[in-house]
Amino acid sequence: MNSFDTDKAAAFLRQLSPQDFATFGLDHVAYVRPVTVDDAPAFSVHAADGTPLTVLAERDVAFATVRQNDMEPLSVH
Repeated sequence: MNSFDTDKAAAFLRQLSPQDFATFGLDHVAYVRPVTVDDAPAFSVHAADGTPLTVLAERDVAFATVRQNDMEPLSVH
């Protein structure tokens, strides 16, 4: 992405209402973060608005599951 594209994207985001910004990417992005379930490591998958979707035992499976649902997975630490 060049600086012109970045400037255009920033200008677009500044025009969003708070409600539109909150739902931005809701159908396109899912967040994967490490969690502990019953003293075992796992990975929680959340919608862009923070809604928990599922918990899976392996990070690779969590990412694959997100992609199978036509979304882009992002790591959260």
